[in-house]
Amino acid sequence: MQIPEDAVLLRIFLGEKDRFGHRPLYEAIVLKARELHLAGATVLRGPMGFGHSSRLHSAKLERLSEDLPFVVEIVDAAQKIEDFLPVLDAMIVESKSSGLVTWEGVKVLRYGQGT
Repeated sequence: MQIPEDAVLLRIFLGEKDRFGHRPLYEAIVLKARELHLAGATVLRGPMGFGHSSRLHSAKLERLSEDLPFVVEIVDAAQKIEDFLPVLDAMIVESKSSGLVTWEGVKVLRYGQGT
């Protein structure tokens, strides 16, 4: 699989408690991205963060540690990311999540083993 040098990084900010059906929303997003043959996705777990509610979520605070921040990063060509957005939107709406989604242009320096 080749992706162009100019690509897009899609970032989805979620909470650990966000669910899509019987699985975590971050997991459902990565599995859907894989099913749709996007170039790659990574889930990052944050030790601390806050969102639109300004409520602090931290691994240091025992009572809030069950809802740590998660970030899903997906990289691919702009058109493939654009085609994925309605799917992602439907997943976020169905999960009743209030995740933040960002889009930024990136330069891919290397992908896979090919040159």
